[in-house]
Amino acid sequence: FIGILIENYAGAMPLWLAPVQAVVMNISEGQSEYAADVVKRLKAAGFRVEADLRNEKINYKIREHSVHKLPYQIVIGEKEKAARVVAVRARGGQDLGQMSLDSLIERWRREIEAKAGSV
Repeated sequence: FIGILIENYAGAMPLWLAPVQAVVMNISEGQSEYAADVVKRLKAAGFRVEADLRNEKINYKIREHSVHKLPYQIVIGEKEKAARVVAVRARGGQDLGQMSLDSLIERWRREIEAKAGSV
């Protein structure tokens, strides 16, 4: 059954089904603490997220995680840290811009509930 799902979605699982729903990436070491806090809050809200706090160029991280076909990528830079927001990218390179963490959580919950309502 899992093989059928993977084939059906070509590896690009929807948010509600993806084993890892998002990755949180920092641009530099200065945002590591805030990025870790974002991961902690998203996990506390019940989402499956991972952190990529490696000391690599952000374009390299984005490209690497795009290959994994994750539903969302969250980028944390100095502007996001200062404003206590997150920059969100959806699969396919779609830039959703900056939003508060509460707005992102609400967006994801609505996306998952929309799927649950259609089953």
